[in-house]
Amino acid sequence: MNLVGDLLARDRRTRETALVTPDGRERTHHDLITNGYKAANVLRYLGVRAGATVAVDPTPGFHTTLAFLGAAAVGAPVRFDPDAGIDAGDRVVLASVATASGFDPAPGTNLAAFGGPPERPETTHWEQELWSENPGMPPSDVGPDDDAILGSDRSFSHRDLCSLAAAAVEAAEMGEETRVVLRRSFTDSPALAAGLVAPLSVGGTAVLAPPAPESEAAAAPGESRGDVAVAPDGVDVPEPRRIAPASLASAIE
Repeated sequence: MNLVGDLLARDRRTRETALVTPDGRERTHHDLITNGYKAANVLRYLGVRAGATVAVDPTPGFHTTLAFLGAAAVGAPVRFDPDAGIDAGDRVVLASVATASGFDPAPGTNLAAFGGPPERPETTHWEQELWSENPGMPPSDVGPDDDAILGSDRSFSHRDLCSLAAAAVEAAEMGEETRVVLRRSFTDSPALAAGLVAPLSVGGTAVLAPPAPESEAAAAPGESRGDVAVAPDGVDVPEPRRIAPASLASAIE
């Protein structure tokens, strides 16, 4: 797998659990892929094409996951920083409804909000558009070396994310029965690759947990949610195994 969008291939649609959100809700691979198509089409409706940037709230959740997968499918890099997206004039900025209410995007930037209807009519109601959108996969022109994530320090191509994911699969011996718990923000690209892309690539389950603070190293953050945690060394986790994102660096060096 060299493209993140390959995760949305139709032949991967099964009734097994693909995603568990922080509130405990489960989505199957069929649900996630179908809604990934819809997210891609919403982004295209908002003017996103290959190379256009989509800024997305970095909090792990259902809609932020869909936005990432949908953008990858149409060849648009994601910036997990809505504030920076507003400043840079990104094509689409997706934020929570509370955050979006404080934004004043420049012409050329489409603002979308999730978590409820937005206050201003010019702001796109993400959920409303998503549920009404066509579930067919739109055409795209994207290559493995195209950017998938624009980070504050460096960018990650589709090939980078897929290589990091493959290294995580091997390190944790992931399979269809593996539940991988992501305990990091989506701003941590190696963690996103290990905690989301990797389990989905093998038909396993990605479990999104509230990210642990950088300083947290004492109490374990609740009960175990799966088999493998993705979290830095020094942060206590309740899962029996761990992947430290920094340990995957050699996969793309």
